Amino acid sequence: MDPAPPPLRFVTRLTVRVAGPVDLGEFPTGRRRVVPILGGHATGPGVSGTIRPVGADTQTLRAPDVMELDAQYLIDTDDGAVIEVRNRGLRVASPSDTAALLRGEPVPPTRVYFRTTPLLSADHPDWAWLSRTVFVATAVRQPEVVLVDVHRVD
Repeated sequence: MDPAPPPLRFVTRLTVRVAGPVDLGEFPTGRRRVVPILGGHATGPGVSGTIRPVGADTQTLRAPDVMELDAQYLIDTDDGAVIEVRNRGLRVASPSDTAALLRGEPVPPTRVYFRTTPLLSADHPDWAWLSRTVFVATAVRQPEVVLVDVHRVD
């Protein structure tokens, strides 16, 4: 067995436009909120298209410095397929930076650990490889968009 880590290959950058959060309040697992997805686009050598204005990112603030994320949305590819996206991850930052992000303020990405594991799938033969591939992503939260760089684990 080769102990070297598998290589990563860039697939796409998702630029996801988001609305203001809907605060659901305190739950036993933490403070919950839902962030509606307004649309966006995917740009890259592996996936290119338009993100539909449907879906949401459900977030749970588990601790003052840890946000758990679970987003679901759809991409219309340039060739006419529809890709379903389920993207789970963690955003970890100092309590003061987390508070700033929750207020919609920008925080330098170097101070935020924001990683996700996207699951991509489509009912189209040209896109069957998505369901047989593991993806990892880095992300950056900006006031009105989330930038997600998706990489294929080869």
